[in-house]
Amino acid sequence: MATANIGFEEKLWSMADKLRGSMDSAEYKNVVLGLLFLKYVSDSFEEKYAELEKDEFADPEDKDEYLAENIFWVPKEARWSYIKDNAKKPEIGQFIDKAMIAIEKENPSLQGVLPKNYARPTLDKVRLGETIDLLSFKIGDKESRSKDVLGRVYEYFLAKFASAEGKGGGEFYTPSSVVRLLVEMLEPYKGRIYDPCCGSGGMFVQSERFVEEHQGKLGDIAVYGQESNPTTWRLCKMNLAIRGVDSNIGSHNADTFHNDLHKGLKADYILANPPFNIKDWGGEKLREDVRWQFGTPPVGNANYAWIQHMYSKLSPTGTAGFVLANGSMSSNTSGEGEIRKNLIEKDKVECIVTLPGQLFYSTQIPVCIWFISKDKSKTGKRKRNNEILFIDARKLGFMADRTHKEFSDEDIKQIADTFHKWRGTMDGEYEDVQGFCKAATLEDVQKNDYILTPGRYVGIEDAEDDDEPFEEKMVRITSELSEEFAKSKELEGQIRQALGGIGYDI
Repeated sequence: MATANIGFEEKLWSMADKLRGSMDSAEYKNVVLGLLFLKYVSDSFEEKYAELEKDEFADPEDKDEYLAENIFWVPKEARWSYIKDNAKKPEIGQFIDKAMIAIEKENPSLQGVLPKNYARPTLDKVRLGETIDLLSFKIGDKESRSKDVLGRVYEYFLAKFASAEGKGGGEFYTPSSVVRLLVEMLEPYKGRIYDPCCGSGGMFVQSERFVEEHQGKLGDIAVYGQESNPTTWRLCKMNLAIRGVDSNIGSHNADTFHNDLHKGLKADYILANPPFNIKDWGGEKLREDVRWQFGTPPVGNANYAWIQHMYSKLSPTGTAGFVLANGSMSSNTSGEGEIRKNLIEKDKVECIVTLPGQLFYSTQIPVCIWFISKDKSKTGKRKRNNEILFIDARKLGFMADRTHKEFSDEDIKQIADTFHKWRGTMDGEYEDVQGFCKAATLEDVQKNDYILTPGRYVGIEDAEDDDEPFEEKMVRITSELSEEFAKSKELEGQIRQALGGIGYDI
């Protein structure tokens, strides 16, 4: 089976989805992603094994040979060839569980991470065997390896599962085009990167990819994260391992507000997609928390708790970019307006971007991106103190399928370039664009009662002149309206008649 072709992931998903039968998507997610991880570590191991076999001075069964190159050691009973040979046996679930246990035992960094419930009676072993056969594709040529096939497949499957699970899927997955936009705007070349609600690790994967694509050194960035959901935490560990991302997301899942696993951390970049408008976040237990430098966040909504937690994690030159519900830009309830005012008055807000709808699998709530900095005078070459950049990107994006929208490469470049020109970190002069972007002063924001909705500042895009004379246009419009009014009256009569026929006169 060829694996380097575009569309391979989609074909594989279509076949895998047929195999799940009546199994719930959330359950099947763990079955398939666990198998993909097992396939990944086995393929990496066996590739190195074959290389060592050709070296007369090397021992292919020497564990240290693999650890030296950051390759997981895979015992014989956990190698994919062994699993595949036993795929048709009724006890295949037990073989896989033992394989997962063996890999965890030999690789401490994976302790408690891998799924180990394939032997459960409710899991159809025939379908399990078929799924193993499906995933037994070859990655034998250099082109396939260079294109990181299994990493691509894993990432694609994460997105598809998020879509299939709907609202619940958003808890572990942020759409890749939104992550790319955040990364392209922040440009995390060098330093510490932190995500306090890291989901399946998409922010980290994209950050490392950005560094690679811009000829940077992966060793120049350090990744830190935290995730409260235990299943999602394990997904993140597997995703980062498959992508080869060296990271510290804690030895276990934990609630960021109540059990901060990185207390001493000061990050150069923070990228995050906190869950929107969380009501039950335990805020009543944190009324006097030292993180609330700009005001105590309300017990009934965690948005401004997330903002202030992230601010508290910034280094003296650090910047945070994060996604929030649009209500965060204008809410005045329970002290949120006062916190926002304090953030603005102390010149911590750098940029606000409103996004188009339908980007997220988990919600149709309109969302925006905030950028806040510890010291705006140190984030760019041009001094933008007491100024906030507003970008209205609601008209950008395209429909990737019937229900979801994505940003194109051009959309991401347009937004990111605007931000970098305003900051002075790229060539070209920044200019306000009517209906799209506006560099507003602190005075402008004060006049708008500290509301940060870009639409208030960027104005309305100039309409193109269609050269139709005004009198002719009015005649045409009134004629069209007259026709619509006539149709409306006709429909009204039909509805009244239908209701009268069943005894309801109006």
